[in-house]
Amino acid sequence: MDISSLLAPGAVRVLGHLTSKKRLFQEIGEIMSIVHGLNPSIAVDGLQERESLGPTGVGHGIALPHARLQELDKIIGVFFRIEKPLDYDSVDRQPVDLVFALFAPKDSGVDHLKALALVSRTMRDAGVVTKLRANNDPAKLHAILTEARAPQAA
Repeated sequence: MDISSLLAPGAVRVLGHLTSKKRLFQEIGEIMSIVHGLNPSIAVDGLQERESLGPTGVGHGIALPHARLQELDKIIGVFFRIEKPLDYDSVDRQPVDLVFALFAPKDSGVDHLKALALVSRTMRDAGVVTKLRANNDPAKLHAILTEARAPQAA
């Protein structure tokens, strides 16, 4: 599994300013609708349900919201770079400017966890994060993410 199998080029966006986490989730839902044909409210509801268990802001300006959805048959992602960082209730209380949302089928089991681990390792790579924050072109952001070689777990 690699990020190129999870992230379609059209699912990468740069956003200027968002007023809330709820608005972010609505934007993610819209991209899921446009790129993958999923009803946006299903994506939003899945993200909010997961977020109610605990925040998915992992620190250092990065959030990894995720959800398992009955309507999917494969694992897919959405990536946003937010120009004005958003208050996200992250573990380190820092605002978020990089968001990689991941959606998996309800019965994906360990594959969902592997995808989440891959995305997490990639987003912990300081070189990748620096490049992401330095670019505003969605095509370049997609290339950075899909060309990144996340370190393997020990």
